[in-house]
Amino acid sequence: MNATKITTGMDTNVKRSGSDRGSLVADPIEGETTMNSPKRLARIAGVLYLLVGIFGGFAEGFVEPRMYVAGNAATTASNLLANAGLVRLGVVADLFQATVWIFLGLTLYLLLKHVNKSVARAMVVLVAIGASIVCLNTVFEFEGLRAATGAINLAAFGTAGSNALVLLLLDTQHYGIFIAQIFFGLWLVPLGYLAYKSAGLFPKWLGVVLIVGGACYLVDLLAAFLVPGFDQSIHAFVTIPSGIAEISMVLYLLVIGVKTVKPDERILAAE
Repeated sequence: MNATKITTGMDTNVKRSGSDRGSLVADPIEGETTMNSPKRLARIAGVLYLLVGIFGGFAEGFVEPRMYVAGNAATTASNLLANAGLVRLGVVADLFQATVWIFLGLTLYLLLKHVNKSVARAMVVLVAIGASIVCLNTVFEFEGLRAATGAINLAAFGTAGSNALVLLLLDTQHYGIFIAQIFFGLWLVPLGYLAYKSAGLFPKWLGVVLIVGGACYLVDLLAAFLVPGFDQSIHAFVTIPSGIAEISMVLYLLVIGVKTVKPDERILAAE
């Protein structure tokens, strides 16, 4: 009787695990009420991802294009001067979305570390580097605003000189976004891999789309630096897969969370 009880207990409690990959089976989903349940983590990640998209889109897709005019120092300076409040909002939005992006990476790490810890850690590192570059970029934007509004004494440079300095700072911020784009793309690759290998938590097609979206970010970046002028003609097309990938991930996390599957089914999917 004792042997039977011990054997039965082992059958119901033992999980398959690997040294670096972690457990092949995530913590049980059905009936979980803890903060670390996969469903809850997925929904939290979805909200965080949505915030990154909203605030990042506002700062980098709305504010920055309205302020920066490549090669035109006078217009760039006047834009900053006329929209100082909007620029300040853009700076705060950029800092906020970069901070939230880090928490998003950590949340997805908790959700997917059982698939492969090394890949999950690499994803978090890429997010941290990208977020750091975004935060550094805001310094140049804010200093450009201060120079344009006269918060810095640039009388010795004259009007033309101070406008040129403003353009230089905004130029640096503009191309800094391209550098950050390396990590906008790179972090999607391990995320896509983890989703693909998640043993049924996410559909495989979503993992593939994320990897393709990450690669498209990098193609767009290389075109901007290696083929100036041509990048504008392909930018809209190359970034479409990236947009589809990230929007799909956000919607999946918010609407579905993760698939509820039985542990034995997840073992078979992992194999």
